[in-house]
Amino acid sequence: MKHTTLIAIICLLCTAAGAQKPFTIPEVGTFQSAEGRCPQPSRVSFRGGAFKHVAQQLADDYQTIFGKALKTHEGKARKGDIELRLDKSLADEAYTIEVTPKGATLCASTPTGMYWATRTLIQISEQSQDRSLPCGTMEDKPAYPLRGLMVDAGRKFIPLHYLEDLICAMSYHKLNTLHIHLNDNGFPKYYHNDWKQTYEAFRLESDLFPELTAQDGFYTKFEFQQLQEFARQHCVEIIPEIDFPAHSLSFTRLRPELASKGYGDDHLDLFHPNTYTFLDSLLAEYVDPADPVFTGKYFHIGTDEYNNRKPEVVEAFRAMTDRYLGFVQQYGKRAACWGSLTHAKGETPVRTKDVLMYCWSNDYANPKEMHDLGYQLLSIPDGLVYIVPAAGYYYDYLNCKYLYENWTPANFGNVQFDEGDPQIEGGMAAVWNDHPGNGISTADIHHRLFPALQTIAQKTWAGASTSVPYAVFDSLRTNISEAPGVDQLGLKGRPYYIETLKPETERVAPAGPTSLGYPYSISMTIDCQLEELGTILTEDLDARFYLCDPEEGHLAFERDGYLIRFDYVMPTEGRIRLTIEGDNESTRLFVDGKLQQELRRHWVETEDTKARMAWVPTLRFPLLQSGEFRSTITNVTIH
Repeated sequence: MKHTTLIAIICLLCTAAGAQKPFTIPEVGTFQSAEGRCPQPSRVSFRGGAFKHVAQQLADDYQTIFGKALKTHEGKARKGDIELRLDKSLADEAYTIEVTPKGATLCASTPTGMYWATRTLIQISEQSQDRSLPCGTMEDKPAYPLRGLMVDAGRKFIPLHYLEDLICAMSYHKLNTLHIHLNDNGFPKYYHNDWKQTYEAFRLESDLFPELTAQDGFYTKFEFQQLQEFARQHCVEIIPEIDFPAHSLSFTRLRPELASKGYGDDHLDLFHPNTYTFLDSLLAEYVDPADPVFTGKYFHIGTDEYNNRKPEVVEAFRAMTDRYLGFVQQYGKRAACWGSLTHAKGETPVRTKDVLMYCWSNDYANPKEMHDLGYQLLSIPDGLVYIVPAAGYYYDYLNCKYLYENWTPANFGNVQFDEGDPQIEGGMAAVWNDHPGNGISTADIHHRLFPALQTIAQKTWAGASTSVPYAVFDSLRTNISEAPGVDQLGLKGRPYYIETLKPETERVAPAGPTSLGYPYSISMTIDCQLEELGTILTEDLDARFYLCDPEEGHLAFERDGYLIRFDYVMPTEGRIRLTIEGDNESTRLFVDGKLQQELRRHWVETEDTKARMAWVPTLRFPLLQSGEFRSTITNVTIH
């Protein structure tokens, strides 16, 4: 009865909103319905080479998500085809879709526009049991050209395979820009106010300064080049950021003489000539036209949160900002920076032409002032779209309902511009990993990021034209996959049962999940044997679950560089029923139905500085493959 009532309410809301559109994220611009449905297609046809790659992507993704192979055909369409057709009258990212009982015709003027059309087609197909399509005509285009996310990889290493999955999820929701923050440091108050102990990381391989590269996770030059190419294949642009002259502890640890004498070791000395020699060499290493590491059109130079205590420092900061905006442009890149020129108000001119300014704090860069100066603006207001996991400030999870109902990229907190203002390029949400060492995993980040991704996708594509009520959006959004082949939330394929878990199995559950996202429960019967130190029960690319951890022999799990133990040692004989439960706050161990231990998020205080940091012992349970164990494991149930 409750389910029927909910469906009735949703239908009523859709009708009230005038939204007979098929549900997609983001929603399509217009839809004129017609009678009938188009049966599931069997072929993708196209003419000329412009859409050949998109046709193959559609066929590959269709097979991945639905298990049905679509043939691709270069030539005239026939009944039942998905036809990709060139229409030069459409804008770069615009597309149309016409569905009749005889087939579907997708039109666009560019491969990007056609790619977005295929994302809409797959999303609609996902929500139909027989994969048929409703007949009608759709017209769609984005309200803003730049739509994206920012991820702090400086203070928390983000593995490449996750970035690839994130790119796929972004492109499936028509987000087209991923900003990767490549260097940063922690706060010294969590390290006994000692800069020498404070965490820092620079995530790129460097041939000029090999000691600069972080040893707990980095990207080789080739890997980063390949990542950008992978992103381009999915119509996503990567904006790499090397942040300076603040957030620069990695640089001053390598070159101590370059540290500011008055503002802390994370500030570069703006008056030391070797600061500029060092930065010139470092930045040129990644934009050298002979073999560029940054192969896209952007280069973000940071420039946030430098001290403004003295006028001469402000002028030096402004001069440095102008210098490196120009430096980037000399190498043929479009320069981007964090807005800081209200905070650093002075006389030294800072160039505006073809510069993208991220307006994140109206105190640091008043959007109206920056707009009047002539900057192109990106809306990324900290009070609305900043996620800082488990920090106790900004957002742990974004207020998606508020954003959906109140925000567009024309909104900069308490400063509002007209929709469609040509100086507003778009908007982003950001994940900042301010607290290195707090236990947050990449899976935890994604759990926070994905609902934000869907909301930001809607609001940057549709803008103020959003018509579907939030209650409907929120109830239906889970019907759409993260992306074809992506299950970072670990929600697919449950419940599941495995009669016997065999050791050294490449795929634990051939038709089941490869990991269990929050919330979950996994139970198993174990006929115990003596296990060696380091015995793995199951693992995937991100995590391992140990029957006997490598150091102390406890039941434990390892992920993201953390080894987290239960206060429990497996017996060497006899039978037990072992259950692990997990959510986004805790991981619990039950033995024979009795709670043995709960590892729960809690606050840890540094004794001398009284600084409090959360500790998060969560686990997305790995199920990709089993380890080499001696015990017999049966009756594995997953919920």
